[in-house]
Amino acid sequence: QVQLVESGGGLVQAGGSLRLSCAASGSIRSIAFMGWYRQAPGKQRELVAQITSSGITNYSNSLKGRFAISRDNAKNTVDLQMNSLKPEDTAVYYCNAILRGTLANYWGKGTLVTVSS
Repeated sequence: QVQLVESGGGLVQAGGSLRLSCAASGSIRSIAFMGWYRQAPGKQRELVAQITSSGITNYSNSLKGRFAISRDNAKNTVDLQMNSLKPEDTAVYYCNAILRGTLANYWGKGTLVTVSS
């Protein structure tokens, strides 16, 4: 079992920045991938960015360049730096962890990011 807790969401003006953080606990040694997904109102959940324990990253093509994911294996955290935010970035952002072997998915409860125009 893995528990994920997000923090850092909030209201920001267009063009601004926010940093999200996710803290993992539980069976953290089994985590292969950590990442961020988002779900806007009326839309499906989509991948934002993902990172392996060795630091290999994968980004949504549409977000690469504005968003940056980082992982601290010692602190068991994964952060998402979001720059040049746009109103269309408004969504609930979810932290995700995928375990080695079983590929079981774990999710945080989400943190709301609202970008005003």
